Amino acid sequence: MLRSSLVLATAVATMVVTAMPAGACGEGDEKPATGAPRVTGEPGAVKNVTAVGNVPDAQGAIALQFLQYGPRDVLVVSGEFGLKTYDITENPAAPKLIGQLSLPGMWETEDTEVDPVRKRVFLARDPRAFGGNTRTGESGIYTVDLRKPEKPEILSYVKTPSGHTTTCINGCDFLWTGGPAKADNMPAEWGGRPIWVTDVRDPRHPKVYPNPIELARNDGKTDYVHDVQVDSQGVAWVSGRGGVRGYWTSGVHRDPVQGKMRRATPTNPVPYAGGGIQETAAPSKFMHNSYRPTGFRSADGGEAAGWRRGDLIYATEESFLDGCAGDGVLVISSLEGSYHGEGWRSTPDKPYRLKTVGTWGVAGQEGSDPKSGDCSAHYFDVKGKILVQSFYAQGTRFLDVSDPTNPRQIAYFRPADASAWAPYWHRGLVYVADNTRGIDILKLNA
Repeated sequence: MLRSSLVLATAVATMVVTAMPAGACGEGDEKPATGAPRVTGEPGAVKNVTAVGNVPDAQGAIALQFLQYGPRDVLVVSGEFGLKTYDITENPAAPKLIGQLSLPGMWETEDTEVDPVRKRVFLARDPRAFGGNTRTGESGIYTVDLRKPEKPEILSYVKTPSGHTTTCINGCDFLWTGGPAKADNMPAEWGGRPIWVTDVRDPRHPKVYPNPIELARNDGKTDYVHDVQVDSQGVAWVSGRGGVRGYWTSGVHRDPVQGKMRRATPTNPVPYAGGGIQETAAPSKFMHNSYRPTGFRSADGGEAAGWRRGDLIYATEESFLDGCAGDGVLVISSLEGSYHGEGWRSTPDKPYRLKTVGTWGVAGQEGSDPKSGDCSAHYFDVKGKILVQSFYAQGTRFLDVSDPTNPRQIAYFRPADASAWAPYWHRGLVYVADNTRGIDILKLNA
């Protein structure tokens, strides 16, 4: 099966890139939103941001990463075209294309992960890739060798029951792969696909464990796991329908659900904290991705507001409703009161919800396009007290989150043809994966 998959991948790599509709990945799973059309001559809206570069040949971009080869700095871009690599060593505002792995029709490669030590990239194949669908399509993981960034090489492809996003666990020895909506052959009572674990310590022969994890996440119901982010302390935060829950994946910890000390592993993680998000903040209950700031009390507004950084969880709701007012938002919640397994005992009759600290949505904000019906939140990145976030057609927004109870917009970049999916801080700049425009490179004005 592996050999035939590699032959297929090689054959696909020789094809000419074909178009695929850009769009959402979450709540409207079977009906991706159409990307914003190109509009000639319209200026959009910009404030306190300088656009220092653009890479139009990366149109179809979905996610970015960065790899260092000694003094050499390489930008890795995944998207509907497959994978592209750019050298940004000498001029970070003018990426130079140096390599490409062509997989036309690839979907979706959101939040693509890299192994910075072994120089590998892991691409999640969604069942909708190459003309498939969530009900019957094939999902899997490509492991790509980038020891030579000019020559990306597929080391393996393995079929997995899930395939919307895949995340490195325990130093990229293992992957957690989740989403999207459930297939026809999955239990009828599931609301979506949970997580399957893959051992990639032998990259040419990945091992997919048969039993999924992170079940019963939505008030006791197994549901759609969208993505996983690992914080600086090694806690893996799992976002999806039903909220955000964190797990230890290594070491010995007290399991608050089992009430005993035990060893955490990627296939049998130990619950840490988290739970559902209040419906008043996120009515859809579909949490797209998350971030937990760690460390002691901050030296600015966070301390004044009385919140310890490690007791907060930032999460994005992805939701598309008619008009913008009800679309997904950024939600900041407190983890206090969730460290004893409360999020794992939640039921429809006795639901547990994290306390909402603050929210921010783009609808009606300065710089927004009132004619657009697309205001959902998407990926974000945090540097110090500044959070930068993509809002699809509403572009990229810079928020001051030093006071988590009152996130404040301080800058924005919304081209008329924006389809911003994910921003990344790097070397003092922000690189935005824009599905329509390619890559926008931005500098926040002081």
